[in-house]
Amino acid sequence: MAKYLLLKHYRGAPAPVNDVPMEKWTPEEISAHIAYMSDFANRLVETGEFVSEQALLPEGTWVRYDGEGRPPVTDGPFAETKDLIAGFMIIDVDSHERAVELAGELSAAPGKDGKPIHEWLELRPCFAEMPTITE
Repeated sequence: MAKYLLLKHYRGAPAPVNDVPMEKWTPEEISAHIAYMSDFANRLVETGEFVSEQALLPEGTWVRYDGEGRPPVTDGPFAETKDLIAGFMIIDVDSHERAVELAGELSAAPGKDGKPIHEWLELRPCFAEMPTITE
């Protein structure tokens, strides 16, 4: 089994087919989208392929260590973060092909007018284990 991160982006990928921002959807369209995502996750729970998911709010803060005994430095939120990352799902699957298949299915979540969004999702393998270092 290998874990993969599915990243949902607001921007940064090619435009989806049904490219209407969520703030222009009706409450029913938003509910249908959320139900699709929930049903998708529940099905993966049943197959043992679900690890985690989370929608993200647009707010955020960058934090950096600023030296011993000093408080962390904060700045932001930077537009790049809040504008790009809408949420994520982590799956644990038998193959890269299965991860691609599930990402494609998730991309079909309904959007405006109940039509599939066909959004681009970023699929990234998670780091599995530290490599063995020999000298």
